[in-house]
Amino acid sequence: MALLTQLLDTLLQTLFDLAPIIAIIFGFQLIVLRQRIPHLKKMLIGLFYVLVGLGFFLVGLDKALFPLGKLMATQLTNPEFIYAGLDTVPLVSHWSDYAWVYIFAAAVGFATTIAEPALMAVAIKANAVSAGAIGVWGLRIAVAIGAAVGVSLGTFRIVTGTPLHYYIIAGYVVVIIQTMFAPKMIIPLAYDSGGVTTSTVTVPLVAALGLGLASTVPGRSVIIDGFGLIAFTCLFPIITVMAYAQLSEWRYKKSKNNK
Repeated sequence: MALLTQLLDTLLQTLFDLAPIIAIIFGFQLIVLRQRIPHLKKMLIGLFYVLVGLGFFLVGLDKALFPLGKLMATQLTNPEFIYAGLDTVPLVSHWSDYAWVYIFAAAVGFATTIAEPALMAVAIKANAVSAGAIGVWGLRIAVAIGAAVGVSLGTFRIVTGTPLHYYIIAGYVVVIIQTMFAPKMIIPLAYDSGGVTTSTVTVPLVAALGLGLASTVPGRSVIIDGFGLIAFTCLFPIITVMAYAQLSEWRYKKSKNNK
């Protein structure tokens, strides 16, 4: 009963959140454009599916993904796991003791990004409008590698407790330099890739991982250190997508010169 009550409350809250979007779309269509809404029945059915889907998704986040991310962070930072086989546990942990945390973070970043529906849609559209010049899987893998590097580096920042802005400033300096030399066609897509990475699948697990890690690593603040992991997930796909385009351009020029 508690789960059913939570689901109903979530559905009502979701309906309340969707109401302004629905009002704007229908209002512009009927009042500004003064046009009838085409396929009204299908649209209403689609809105119902969106409402139910979002409701189940939000409940699933609360019941599964957030607890899972926190559980994995807790287990991977447990001294019994980190120092298994040692006779004595060090009084002060070293950043290298958390190697499995970095590996897990990279795996989560890569896998969740590959599974992102938004990234799939953008990759397919990019492939279509570029007449196949931008590969669907090439783009998805480039973005996923960037997310993996970003999440892993973000967990390293949490473990070491170094300030977030150092990493972000350095990362955007690299982005600015790459922008000067990357193929012009790929730059807008690279910048958009950072946004589509942080969507429905990636954000819950990455956020839960960061908060769980900050709450279990000694000396870390959940507020100061727990947040910011999403920023890494947005930043590094920009770098890897432009690097992917630069590498592809270099290989094309090299093959052309060899002919």
